[in-house]
Amino acid sequence: MKKLLLILVLLMVAVAVLAACGRNGDEQSDATPSPPPVTGQETQPDQQPPLDLGILGPHNPVTWTMMIVTDNMPPAADNWLMERIREELGVTLIFDIVPGDLQDTRVATMLAAGATLPDIIHVTQLDAHMAAGGTLMRLDPFLESGMFPRLQEHHAPYIGRLSFREGPVEPGLYQMATWNRFYTDDQGGGPIMGPTHGGTGFWLQKSVLEFHGFPNLDNMTLERYFDMIEEYMIANPTIDGMPTIGFTFPMLGRVWGMTNPPQFLAGHPNNGEVLVENGIARIYHTSEYAEYYWRALNDAFHRGLVDPESWTRTQDEYQAALATGRVLGFHDQGWAFGTPRDALIEAGRYERTWIPTMPVMRSGTTPWYADRPVLNVNQGIGIPVTSDNPEHKLLFFETLLQPEWQMLFTWGREGIDYHVDANGNFYRTAEQRRNADEAAWRLSNRVEVLWDAIPKIQGSLPCGNAYTPGNQPSEFYEGLSDYFRFFLTSYGLGTWTQFANDPPSNPPYYPAWQAPIPGGTPAAEAAAQIQDILPRLVPGLISAPPGEFDTRWAAFIAEFEMVNTEALEAQIQSFIDDRIARAR
Repeated sequence: MKKLLLILVLLMVAVAVLAACGRNGDEQSDATPSPPPVTGQETQPDQQPPLDLGILGPHNPVTWTMMIVTDNMPPAADNWLMERIREELGVTLIFDIVPGDLQDTRVATMLAAGATLPDIIHVTQLDAHMAAGGTLMRLDPFLESGMFPRLQEHHAPYIGRLSFREGPVEPGLYQMATWNRFYTDDQGGGPIMGPTHGGTGFWLQKSVLEFHGFPNLDNMTLERYFDMIEEYMIANPTIDGMPTIGFTFPMLGRVWGMTNPPQFLAGHPNNGEVLVENGIARIYHTSEYAEYYWRALNDAFHRGLVDPESWTRTQDEYQAALATGRVLGFHDQGWAFGTPRDALIEAGRYERTWIPTMPVMRSGTTPWYADRPVLNVNQGIGIPVTSDNPEHKLLFFETLLQPEWQMLFTWGREGIDYHVDANGNFYRTAEQRRNADEAAWRLSNRVEVLWDAIPKIQGSLPCGNAYTPGNQPSEFYEGLSDYFRFFLTSYGLGTWTQFANDPPSNPPYYPAWQAPIPGGTPAAEAAAQIQDILPRLVPGLISAPPGEFDTRWAAFIAEFEMVNTEALEAQIQSFIDDRIARAR
């Protein structure tokens, strides 16, 4: 506490000016930041820079271990950005990368008595076990101290939603937000919905659609989706000498990739375990939409379209299968398979990448696969209670929120990785775009594994450019391959996002999957039982021999009848009611 008070005193007497993003990064700004608006996009963080208070810099070198749940690769040994972080900030990071399907096991190990914890922890668990278990520090006193104005501004508009209120720990912020905190530029504008769809979809390989003459994708049904896959497979039983895979989905570590589709087939957005109609939540796993989905997959399985290895693959094996280019269709979220997609693009196999389709069960149902980005809560990056000098680590993240550092992570170095025109617009040459498409180049020139975990500026940088090249409209189009331009032109579209629905405004409770489920409660027990039933019985529904689906579906229903689903629905309903009340 004495150290915190000393740092606060130093902060109060220090004066500095932040260099705003712009040509050569040397344009100065001394404008007083305006308060964030009540609604809509948020303004940039406080323009006062984090200060070197004697603990951050090359004069005080530190090495921290950082556990990150991600599918990204660690940076190469010659990565210039990691070297700059070491030289300018004095920080060396040792990454402990945990695949999503191993996260629960690793978290359980860290929660065990006497466990050794890393210096920094990033997790994506929605149930916030690390916070509830008392393993992470409560960050509110640090942010409220005034020492970390950017981190404070980053979280302040959403602190009520981000504060963890369950379990034995004091209510508060235990994990910093890392995704979907959007900012505007100085003029109040900037992109939010990027040109690439990162949400859910029944993805279909571009080669399949080209084979069918670029058919209209409106009024998509599962029957039509699988028919298109089957016709292509008959004509192309192998791809690059390997058997063609018709349809698959993620399973181990991301069971929702297998089990979420019924809600989309019903015309609902992603609310996790429930459909929400007129503000009322109901679990859908035994609904008519679920029965329709599993029957459709059972039929597709017997036509040889569903890969029987789908429910036994690890996350790494699933990603590897997609990277072969022989998977025609799958259900997943767009953000979740960037590595195999990038590998196919790097190899010039553009026709083997995918676009989202949006089947629904009933004709006339408006699909709701694409939603407006939502701030993720109950997950993110935290500081363990055993970590020394937490203010040092927070100052590190505070510093990385500077626009200059943010641009190094996303755009790179001006004059080397991108250029700035006379109007201040960022752009890249064809060679710079080709470099950014190469996985090996990115390992030496980007730190995607760290970018995945840190608080970040999304939307617009203060100077009006998009926070990443991929979201800069001019850069998106210029970076497209000839095949991608041909494909988009064939559909009369300009971006990949336009293959999905135009997302309506999010309801005030959305998404219901953010509802906390306190441990040791009937709701938690019901949730655990559901997570046991789904991966155990659904594969049997999909692979049921001819004539046995009805019997297995009845057994599936019988298992659910033994679950106290009402308790889980009530817990989620209380969350929905609270969110709706707050919005009034």
